[in-house]
Amino acid sequence: MWRLVPLFAVMSLLLAGCGNPTQSALIPRGPYAQGQFDLMMLSLIIMISVVVVVFLLYFYVIIRFRKRKGQTGVPKQVEGSHLLEVIWTVIPIILLVILAVPTINTTFKSSEDLRQNKDALVVKVTGHQFWWEFEYPSLGIHTAQDLVIPAGKKIAFELSSVDVTHSFWIPSLGGKIDTNVGSGVNTLPLQADEPGIYRGKCAELCGDAHSLMDFKVIAKTDADFQAWVDKMKTPATVSADAQKGQELFKQNCLSCHATDVKTGSFGPNLNGFASRQKIAGILDHTDADLKAWIKDPQEEKVGNKMPKVPLKDEEINEIVKYLNTLK
Repeated sequence: MWRLVPLFAVMSLLLAGCGNPTQSALIPRGPYAQGQFDLMMLSLIIMISVVVVVFLLYFYVIIRFRKRKGQTGVPKQVEGSHLLEVIWTVIPIILLVILAVPTINTTFKSSEDLRQNKDALVVKVTGHQFWWEFEYPSLGIHTAQDLVIPAGKKIAFELSSVDVTHSFWIPSLGGKIDTNVGSGVNTLPLQADEPGIYRGKCAELCGDAHSLMDFKVIAKTDADFQAWVDKMKTPATVSADAQKGQELFKQNCLSCHATDVKTGSFGPNLNGFASRQKIAGILDHTDADLKAWIKDPQEEKVGNKMPKVPLKDEEINEIVKYLNTLK
């Protein structure tokens, strides 16, 4: 059994590298993430270099000064070398300076407040149990779960929470920061270099469904982002066969969910819901999963604040038809 321990250790090390490439701090997709990655690599190089030098000296000493055949008595004792003491004192200081300068520089860049930068897009982020609310003040847009941003443009995030402390983290784009309750807002600058979809997580244990508090970041070209803004501001067209579902939605859901672009709500704003990547951040966007979510949300995401509404199956089907028109 003990022979298997090294094998399992190596396998664990290899499997630790598995995961989603759109949710990895080791695959940076923006300048802030790249700066943090470069700092990690610099630290790793310095630490590995120190370990290699120490081990080389260690093996040199035990071989060079080993006890020879026929050798008796106590070897000659050599104590005190000012040169060696200076060397092993100065070298660590130099290494600390090499590491400290870029660390301080990266730390300040990663925490700069871009809200007054005319070239940055301000996005207000609010953490809820267990979903994310996004507001674009300059665009007059409220939305949830899918964060749409223009690629190549700095984003100034302003973060807060309405219930408990959450932690906003998009590993591919940069560091994470807490969203706090009643203690002002935190700010975070991020940028996506290229269009694509990046996964975000809550990195702070915040309740039963903490591990399911996912969201998507969708970076678009400037033209596509402007098209998204225009579509979000255009009221969805409700077909005749979805009007019954609209009435049922108003009667049972509108007290918590908004469907217009400008309004915040107790639950996620559902404007553009039909075009989102996921349902509740975790479920596939299919009619079957949507029906299951409406029928018993606690079954799909334990501890969330969406109540179980007493609806018949045919009523749920009508509401699903209506929600599918919110594109």
